Amino acid sequence: MTEIDELRATVEKLAAQVHTLQDQVDIMQLVAQYGPAVDSGSGEAAAALWTEDGVFDAIPHLRMEGRDDIVGMVHGAGHQSVIDNGCGHVLTVPHIVVDGDRATGRSHALHLRWDAGVGRFWVFQVSANTWRWVRTARGWRIAERVNANLDGTPAPRAILTPPAGG
Repeated sequence: MTEIDELRATVEKLAAQVHTLQDQVDIMQLVAQYGPAVDSGSGEAAAALWTEDGVFDAIPHLRMEGRDDIVGMVHGAGHQSVIDNGCGHVLTVPHIVVDGDRATGRSHALHLRWDAGVGRFWVFQVSANTWRWVRTARGWRIAERVNANLDGTPAPRAILTPPAGG
């Protein structure tokens, strides 16, 4: 292999690594938009994070299929009551595995609620999340998010199990 061939191979390897890193950053930015969207009551902005037929399974409370279901949840009386009383949906940085135009991941989510009586927030819920993302013509979007309360039962904990070999 010539020096030029080695240089080309190195540049190709670095370009691939940069592409993967950019995909991971784009996905992290996508996930980071969820909390502010739902906490501000912006149903359309929250729904736009998903593919048209994307799924948000908030076990055991509600399974939403498609953007209209997500908009309905955010604009619904239950969610509006929660945000009117003060809350924050805080998602941790997900572990992301990119495979071409698809990616998977796992993370935690915290749901904080305001207690006006004592003047502080408290942790209402901590959940485990699995994610499936897809690259679309408009960038990365959520194809599926499964969110399960870490209530001490094995199934939600299993969501956080690292993938085999990783």
